[in-house]
Amino acid sequence: MEPVEILSHAGGGAISLAWLMIALPLAGAAILLIGGRATNKWGHLLAVLMSVGAFVVAALAFFQLIGLDPAQRRQSVGLWEFIPGVANIGLLIDPLSISFCLLITFVGSLIHIYSIGYMSHDPDRRRFFAYLNLFVAAMLLLVLADNYVALFIGWEGVGLASYLLIGFWQYKPSAAVAAKKAFVVNRVGDFGLLVAMFLIFAQFGSLQFAEVFPAAGQASQGVSTAIGLLLLLGACGKSAQLPLQSWLLDAMEGPTPVSALIHAATMVTAGVYLVVRSGAAFFPEGSTAALVVTIVGVATLLAGAIIGTAKDDIKKGLAGSTMSQIGYMMLAAGIGPAGYAFAIAHLISHGFFKADLFLGAGSVMHAMNDEVDMRRYGGLRKLLPITFVTFFIGYLAIIGFPLLSGYFTKDGIIESVMHHSAILGWLAVVGAGITGFYMTRMVVMTFFGPKRWDEKAHPHESPAVMTWPLIILSVFSIGLGAYLVLSNRLLLFLAPAVGQPEELPHFAPFAVTGLATLALVAVGAAIAIVKYGRSEVPVVQPRGSFLTVFARRDLYGDALNEALFMRPGQWLTRLAVFFDNRGIDGVVNGLAAGVGGSSGRLRKIQTGYVRSYALSIFVGAAVLAGAWFVVGTL
Repeated sequence: MEPVEILSHAGGGAISLAWLMIALPLAGAAILLIGGRATNKWGHLLAVLMSVGAFVVAALAFFQLIGLDPAQRRQSVGLWEFIPGVANIGLLIDPLSISFCLLITFVGSLIHIYSIGYMSHDPDRRRFFAYLNLFVAAMLLLVLADNYVALFIGWEGVGLASYLLIGFWQYKPSAAVAAKKAFVVNRVGDFGLLVAMFLIFAQFGSLQFAEVFPAAGQASQGVSTAIGLLLLLGACGKSAQLPLQSWLLDAMEGPTPVSALIHAATMVTAGVYLVVRSGAAFFPEGSTAALVVTIVGVATLLAGAIIGTAKDDIKKGLAGSTMSQIGYMMLAAGIGPAGYAFAIAHLISHGFFKADLFLGAGSVMHAMNDEVDMRRYGGLRKLLPITFVTFFIGYLAIIGFPLLSGYFTKDGIIESVMHHSAILGWLAVVGAGITGFYMTRMVVMTFFGPKRWDEKAHPHESPAVMTWPLIILSVFSIGLGAYLVLSNRLLLFLAPAVGQPEELPHFAPFAVTGLATLALVAVGAAIAIVKYGRSEVPVVQPRGSFLTVFARRDLYGDALNEALFMRPGQWLTRLAVFFDNRGIDGVVNGLAAGVGGSSGRLRKIQTGYVRSYALSIFVGAAVLAGAWFVVGTL
């Protein structure tokens, strides 16, 4: 399949105003940050209004786009010349970017509304909403950019916003450390993206998608593979894929709406977007780079699922789930055009049910005085009925319960991958079974069984401003997957942007693969029910087996990073300090001390007495005369 070209320039209508999608939340962030305390009373409402306004513009652009002929659904909106001859700042409105825009702005707006209630008592609520607006604006720039330079600006903006939001409660050392960790780990991935951009410019003389993608086939296989692998490194950082996944679980130190925004609509989806956008050019089907994408995806989906089985922190359990689900998307993106539509379909449906789950977890925490340990929950379904029902719908969607969103999108990925590689496909099936276990465990420990909280807790349902977003998200979690997958609706819509496979896939829910997946999910759920529903849940966590400890410690990811990077870095730093102190400083200081000491001793010769000087002259003359005599006799 040839890389897709970008054809038309927007002539008017909502598409020509696409820049407002970025400008509105960016203006909201600027007003709230510059306005300071004067905006405290109404700042949160302004932030919500700006996010909703961006969604309205995205929706209008979407309806204008689908009204065009499929061949014309790649509209370019030029803004200004940024780097002459290298990149102009412009926006690309096509089926891929508009799909992301709708997800970001709609789910992001619901998270903004939810945050009004969740952050109602926080003294810095205005600053929090400013950062939310900044996050949305940066992510929209990332997905709308028509070149790698503008994409990189949005990419770094997302990194900055995540740092500010993860560390929002910076008075907590754990939050400050988590924000710094996310920032540092993502810089590793960003380095890969930056070097890839250098190679792209060196090879093609441009960073504009319209010029790079059609010419991608002219590059040598080695250069294309290098660019693809470097782009993948950048994607691994943002999407928390192995080996750059260690920041994601610690990022749960931020307020829960931040977790929902990062995991559902913004940051972790950026890597998937980068791979799919660059797929036809640098990840062609059957290439080495594409193979590495599939390996990273399947390894991460298993690692995230295993981590999720041993977490007692409800948010960290969901974070492991995000790692796993993004792994499914990466796996699908690595198999080429046949997998792109399923990757994006799962990304979109996951955005709704994962936001539902995270905000539901926040509702539980709101009811339990910010307690996150599921061992101290239990029996909450009757006290939090709306939260329970909406969370349960999200749970059914993510495990792939028949006819809910995840059933169509995740099973679609597994079936597509199975045609590509049986080994990868069956590993994905195993991941689905583990998902059934850890998500059932989460639901049982939180909402069923006897109460395990202390007398200080007074569980209560969240206010309407928090429950209505949950209801809306749960509704989309039910039917969105079927709408996107059946009749290849999303695949045909995305074709002008990412290409179309030679043979259209056919989703067969009752195929052997689908039945095996459902069976394994049912087994995983049954094990969780028996272990946590019919047995007492210990309030104090027992040590457990090696595998349990292995999962609790995030597969020793932090220990591995410390052993491979942190400790050698410390040793090199200490060696450099020693060399600087004893080597460079020793030479400089020793030379200075030598000059000072010798000058001090020579200074004593200058006595000021004439007889001393006369004696010195006499001795010098005698030495010269003696030397002259000796030389003359030889």
